[in-house]
Amino acid sequence: MLTLGNLFILMLLAAGAAWLWHGHGIRERALTRVKQHCTKLDIELLDGNVAFQRFGLVRDGRGNRRFARVYGFEFTVTGEQRHSGRVVMFGGHLGNIELDPYPFREPPVALPPVVEAAPAPAPRQSGQVIELQQWRRDHPTSRD
Repeated sequence: MLTLGNLFILMLLAAGAAWLWHGHGIRERALTRVKQHCTKLDIELLDGNVAFQRFGLVRDGRGNRRFARVYGFEFTVTGEQRHSGRVVMFGGHLGNIELDPYPFREPPVALPPVVEAAPAPAPRQSGQVIELQQWRRDHPTSRD
């Protein structure tokens, strides 16, 4: 027979399972955002995952404290060293992504395109006062 106490315990277990399931969806969103961020910065996400670090109060962009999940991940630039990063998720919304300091890759040196030399423009005379009536005589408009 189902008593009120057993029903309460069953409801607690169901709520805990739903919370864990929801947390897994948030982790998947965090992983997607981290992959996009790493692609944009031309760095490699190692192990292809994010790991839950903690759940607590974190300041958002407005400075308010909100409950957030913080996930950690590792990335590399050169393939030799691992660097750590963190992603903060406020529910299903991205808070921020923080990366530990890492070395930048040198961009490939591109040779400048060969361009024919154009004649240099005449130097502008700065500080010269132009009288409005003289300018109007020199630059007639269709209104006149």
